[in-house]
Amino acid sequence: MTSVAILAAGTAWGQSADVPDNLEKLSNFQSTGVTDFTFVEQGGDYAAGIEATLEKIKLPDGFKIGLYAIVPDARHMAVGPQGIVTFVGTRKDKVWSVTDRNKDRVADEVKDFAPSLTFSIPNGPCFSRDGFLYIAEQNRVLLFPAAEFFYESPDVAAFNLVAKGDLIPTDEESFNHTARVCKIGPDGQIYISLGQPFNVAPADKLDKYNEWGIGGIIRMKTDGTGREVYTYGVRNSVGHDFHPVTGELWWTDNQVDGMGDDIPPGEINRQTEAGQHFGHPWYGGGTVRTNEYAGEEVPVEVVHPASETIAHAADLGMSFYTGNMFPAKYKNAIFSAQHGSWNRTTPVGARVMVTFIDDEGNATTEPFAEGWIDENEEYLGRPVDVVNLRDGSILVSDDLAGALYRIWYEE
Repeated sequence: MTSVAILAAGTAWGQSADVPDNLEKLSNFQSTGVTDFTFVEQGGDYAAGIEATLEKIKLPDGFKIGLYAIVPDARHMAVGPQGIVTFVGTRKDKVWSVTDRNKDRVADEVKDFAPSLTFSIPNGPCFSRDGFLYIAEQNRVLLFPAAEFFYESPDVAAFNLVAKGDLIPTDEESFNHTARVCKIGPDGQIYISLGQPFNVAPADKLDKYNEWGIGGIIRMKTDGTGREVYTYGVRNSVGHDFHPVTGELWWTDNQVDGMGDDIPPGEINRQTEAGQHFGHPWYGGGTVRTNEYAGEEVPVEVVHPASETIAHAADLGMSFYTGNMFPAKYKNAIFSAQHGSWNRTTPVGARVMVTFIDDEGNATTEPFAEGWIDENEEYLGRPVDVVNLRDGSILVSDDLAGALYRIWYEE
């Protein structure tokens, strides 16, 4: 269905009877009466404190980092295809729009997006190339045609792609591992990760989870039809992207907790075809077996990680680098965020990693930007996601500091 046809259809995504009134109104292009935005102050003492932290960040020679925007609870990001606005999700109830109006590579305005709607953990925004914005929530996926045009108004065209309660069964809604992410694949379908809520998924849940794609990655057409499970055996993936050349899906996964400081490793995975299984719950990370399933034969063929990362660093958002600003060796490399450990006796992570991939698909991961853990083992920031800007620089989100950072290269 073309963009024009979808807009003309108005309710093409099948509104259900329990849709909140404002979503129903917006789906029918009706005003809600909401007129106020929440604006976030930029600059001031708070910004100065973050800028002082950024002076401590270590980068390869020639790279610089600066504060791009103050964005409370900043999680995953989606840069509009026209380069006008960046949408930033949260694990709370806000989605933020971030605009650099004068193109000085520092945001001028941060305000809430679609303030007449009530979001529930809108962690995962993503864009299609033709300007459709999707937001993956805890148990719903919303679609905003022409978001870069409508975002200046409190009222925006909005529709259900997946109605509330249809992304996962309502009895599986959890406070744990509910941060969804999405990306549009080279096949034009939307890919959505569905973390499973347990540390190690129990055996009596596996059939149900496999059916729904919980503990996996699902895909569907961008009109909401044709849903299928694309990826199995995932614990909790909060970052994926498609290789710009091969089109293969690569994604991060968080490993099992409670097995010690140094095992199991984190994962960066390479998926070469639909339906592959990546080991959970029989494996906790890498080739390390979980205690709960240690004595059992693994009943599936498992694809092990393309790259293993340090245990408990919490590898989250990632993007392939597609710009032209950085040195040539970074072209088509993965930039990913390590959020940082919550239960390791000595904290690790809180940095940006880079993964280089050779012609055979072999991957090597190393630190790129680090220093958000100080000499007192205190977190000064916790990176969440990395995206490309149109000028070839990258943005990094940080939900502890509540900020976006821009990293660029100067010869």
